[in-house]
Amino acid sequence: MNDVAGQPGQRIDRWLWYARFLKSRSLAGTFVQTGRIRVNGERISRASRLVRPGDVLTFPLGPHIRVIKVIAAGTRRGPAPEAQQLYEDLDPPAERREAEVQRNPGTDTGRPTKKERRAIVALKHRQ
Repeated sequence: MNDVAGQPGQRIDRWLWYARFLKSRSLAGTFVQTGRIRVNGERISRASRLVRPGDVLTFPLGPHIRVIKVIAAGTRRGPAPEAQQLYEDLDPPAERREAEVQRNPGTDTGRPTKKERRAIVALKHRQ
């Protein structure tokens, strides 16, 4: 923990690991060095960059862009409920995500199952 301008700060790679966004600290460091993360709208590429309460982090994680507000600096990598106390999720509500999933069903449609194939064959033989 460093103290700059009266506010405690923490390395961003360590904070991402404590908050359980990435599985290891080395992965977090590599993630930051690739320049995929923004702190308060500014792209960063140094894992040693300090984050403080009130900072807003924006980064891609899986298929979603995460927007996170730092609430506190972590002291350890604890269980998920403890990690969720470190940040506030500013992402769009879950309803929007569900609407996106419904618009893009993905791989739900595809090859029919054996039961469906039998029904198709039975339908063809009836005609």
